[in-house]
Amino acid sequence: MTTPSGTPGGPIAFQGSPGAYSDLACRTVFPGCATLPCPSFEDTFAAVGEGRAALAMIPIENSSAGRVADIHHLLPESGLHIVAEHFQQVHHQLLAPQGATLEGVRTVRSHVQALSQCRKFLIERHLQPVVHADTAGAAAEVAALGDPTQAAIASSLAAEIYGLETLLPDVHDSAHNTTRFIVMAREPADPEADAGPAITSLVFRVRSVPAALYKALGGFATNGVNITKLESYILDGSFTVAQFYADIDGHPEQRPVRLALEELGFFSREVKILGVYPASDFRMTQPKR
Repeated sequence: MTTPSGTPGGPIAFQGSPGAYSDLACRTVFPGCATLPCPSFEDTFAAVGEGRAALAMIPIENSSAGRVADIHHLLPESGLHIVAEHFQQVHHQLLAPQGATLEGVRTVRSHVQALSQCRKFLIERHLQPVVHADTAGAAAEVAALGDPTQAAIASSLAAEIYGLETLLPDVHDSAHNTTRFIVMAREPADPEADAGPAITSLVFRVRSVPAALYKALGGFATNGVNITKLESYILDGSFTVAQFYADIDGHPEQRPVRLALEELGFFSREVKILGVYPASDFRMTQPKR
């Protein structure tokens, strides 16, 4: 990935326990920097906002399991800016206490996303999944229990940290299992419009009238701006107000993007740009389908 300019002036915050995949992503992108585990995403955002961390590494979606729950609700209210993205290939390991055997495992603990990414493996092995708050926390719990019938699905880093044995590597169902992370900071990245491929992330609400979304997005089509991600979620209990999160190719200062955003603003309300940042090199390596 293209990282924010300069060396972070503090630790990188992430949600989860030491050894979580977010921790691994922090160490991959910012080698040599300290990491700061946080119990929740709200705490992770607060760590950056309060100056206890320089940046936050936030998982936003997975190629197998889809979007990470709650993130889209939290991003607009975090007060932070997206300054980079990172695509991390996820290699799930089946971890157990020393001396355990694959045949003896009955229960597997992990985060709900990890369990979803290993669903076929668990069914084929007749293993009982148990949801945990995070993958590394599940590994820590399995290590503390010391029960050879209990295993965890987590990273090789978690195995190293908690002294667990890898009973089986790469237990995820899809070989392409990849998580997209965003890096968040107190200040925006503000890359130059001609600095290279960029991503603009934003949220908006459409007016409650027929064809409002169709009209709001029409400017992207007529101006040739590609929308790489578009998701909606309900804001209140009435089910009448929906907010949309979108990632688009391009920089707001580029004429096609500027015109598309102007048209979006005419047909929608509360358009908020969450970040403008360099597109990851990972995007350039993927085959066009």
